[in-house]
Amino acid sequence: MKKSIKEQARLLAAEFKKTAIERDKDGGNPKVERDLIRNSGLLHLLIPDEVGGMGKTWIDVCDIVRIFAEVDSSLAHVYGYHFLNLTTPYFYGTPEQTAFYYKKTVQQNLFWGNAFNPVDLNLFATEENGRIMLNGQKTFCSGSSDSDYLIVSTVFKDTEAPLIAVIPTNREGIKVNNDWNHFGQRQTDSGSITFKNVPVYNEDILAAVPPNKEFLKVRSTIANFLITHIMLGIIKGAINESLKYVSTKTRPRFAQNSSAVDDPYIQRHLGQFHIQYKAAESLILQTTTIFQKAWDNGWNLTEEEKISIQNSIGIAKAFVTEAGLDITSRIFDVYEIQRLGSWTLQNYKNFYDLEEDK
Repeated sequence: MKKSIKEQARLLAAEFKKTAIERDKDGGNPKVERDLIRNSGLLHLLIPDEVGGMGKTWIDVCDIVRIFAEVDSSLAHVYGYHFLNLTTPYFYGTPEQTAFYYKKTVQQNLFWGNAFNPVDLNLFATEENGRIMLNGQKTFCSGSSDSDYLIVSTVFKDTEAPLIAVIPTNREGIKVNNDWNHFGQRQTDSGSITFKNVPVYNEDILAAVPPNKEFLKVRSTIANFLITHIMLGIIKGAINESLKYVSTKTRPRFAQNSSAVDDPYIQRHLGQFHIQYKAAESLILQTTTIFQKAWDNGWNLTEEEKISIQNSIGIAKAFVTEAGLDITSRIFDVYEIQRLGSWTLQNYKNFYDLEEDK
């Protein structure tokens, strides 16, 4: 029986989990794990079935992002950003370009990266004798290492006119520097890329005139949209690990409790975590439904609908950020309860007993 996409994702996540901690410490490119994703076919998830893809939705993509993020947020990040980059020709290119890149991605299991960072203005295009060349550097290029295509944004040096192109990562003159050394998420491949006399051909350039600029603005929300799901997955993974720890390692404080899970102090904390998580989950899933409706409306999207999705994503991100920081900080309270020890807790009990005797 063919496995569902969620079953496939959970099997991959189980593999990722085996080495996630060590890989995050080491940094570098998770080549083996990225190839497992390639071979799974899950890179085709959002590609329409009429061009050979799986014809699924952003709701499905985000389900997979959260499953990956529970065990390895770096791989969840590059997987989600793959679709941000893959759909860029849909926003900026012609229908023919979109179909071409979709089909090629399916046929060759391509992984998409980026050199798109719009606030980094250190990459420039020049045109001489009808030939466009790129020189300079881009930073925060998530998913760039081991990618097959790069989404590149730049401006012409003399006129500052924008240029957006799709360029093969292995094109001569492109150097992915593998210099990402961050606090956490060390395997998102988000380092810098150097361009030295890199040619840009006409067929690389995404220069279609969008029929509706409101929908075009949706692209700028996708990164934050994906990050809310990554954070939600991280929270769930942390809670799952705390439950496992408490169930197997934490000692009960009192003899009448057969397990630390029965301890009311621990139950109170875990209950609070669960409530915060479910509230964040509800808000984010609601936002995902709104986003999918905006995606389905496509070039018919109204300004009001665009504002609604921007506000929804902003609220969801703020809420899940606060919930995540609170939970992942306080989660050590249930880890550390055994270090308080029965002696300390018994002294608290004796103190209150003495107070009651006065």
